[in-house]
Amino acid sequence: MRFVHISQPGILVVGKRYLIAKRIFDLALSAMALPFLVPMGLMIAVLIWLDDPGPVFFRQMRTGKGGRRFAMYKFRTMVTNAEELKAKYAHLNELTWPDFKITDDPRVTRIGRFLRKTSLDELPQFLNVLKGEMSFVGPRPTSFDVTTYDLWHTERLEVLPGITGLWQVSGRGDIDFDQRLALDVEYIERQSLWFDIQILARTVLAVFNHRGAY
Repeated sequence: MRFVHISQPGILVVGKRYLIAKRIFDLALSAMALPFLVPMGLMIAVLIWLDDPGPVFFRQMRTGKGGRRFAMYKFRTMVTNAEELKAKYAHLNELTWPDFKITDDPRVTRIGRFLRKTSLDELPQFLNVLKGEMSFVGPRPTSFDVTTYDLWHTERLEVLPGITGLWQVSGRGDIDFDQRLALDVEYIERQSLWFDIQILARTVLAVFNHRGAY
């Protein structure tokens, strides 16, 4: 990997420059988007509460760079006791555990379906980007920790996780963790600021086409 081969100092310097440029890009994009996102977020919060009174935000521990755990934020799209109901619907899980996904999940609220379809439930992750826990582009952080990872899985922990990434725009939303890992590794090996911009552009198209997985 070009960011860890200390024996190749020229490559390492390029990697550092990319990381600095990526952070500046994340902060600049956040600054431009916040004036639009704040009023939109307030409106979404009201709709969530009216549809199903309770917490507006969903906070879940995720695994980030270096295996560090952090709290990732989303707008709540499920009923308030969704975690308790997980065991009840475990037999409907379409992916290999510890991944969990149910098409037309009965725990999702009415406004939650709209937020998921449009990926608006991910907007609070701008806070994670500002805090330096996430980037706009990178491997999607897992809810399960590194104790469940095989050794080759840990390669994805060399970079900041992202709001979107290569597998989200591949049109293959129902693939298992190992298959997503292959796309994460491909991203890590190809990463550059131009590649990040391309993935962001493809993400916008995927959202408008209601394709991909977020």
